[in-house]
Amino acid sequence: MNAPARLLFAALLGARFESLPPLVRAVHFRLGVQQLAGEVEVERGHGRLARLCAWATRLPPAGCGPIAVEIVATPGEERWTRRIANHAMPSRLWAGDGLLCERLGLVTFGFRLEVEAAALVWRVARVRVFGVPLPAAWFVAVTARETQQGDRYCFDVAAALPAAGLLVRYRGWLHVG
Repeated sequence: MNAPARLLFAALLGARFESLPPLVRAVHFRLGVQQLAGEVEVERGHGRLARLCAWATRLPPAGCGPIAVEIVATPGEERWTRRIANHAMPSRLWAGDGLLCERLGLVTFGFRLEVEAAALVWRVARVRVFGVPLPAAWFVAVTARETQQGDRYCFDVAAALPAAGLLVRYRGWLHVG
């Protein structure tokens, strides 16, 4: 089996993986441990439901500053730990039913990966809380976008729910070596 077939994102995207910008490919094309660092800006929602959802998924606090990301990639699985302002946001990623599955706290998302305008875009196709499915239509405003701007890998993650409004939006960049 060649390296791309064993790597999670390359396997899910197939030939589309090669059309991604070099730094986006580099983040998703290594087995082992990667340590990345950069800057992030985090906005958080303020309502009770927004705070409850943020707690359940371990979302970071509002603010601007450094971010450190550790990615541990093994064949078919990745574990990400994002550290923002002394707050760890761990998640586990794997493939399931053609989707990128991510477990964040009490919630498991199934994302459909797309390549659009030189960006990797994650869109929610499925959500489960404690294994109980929730309507995917509630999560249309939950997206992630990975791009390259100059010599930086850039990310923009936004999550909002109809009844709760903004949960979180965090965007920034990482140095990729």
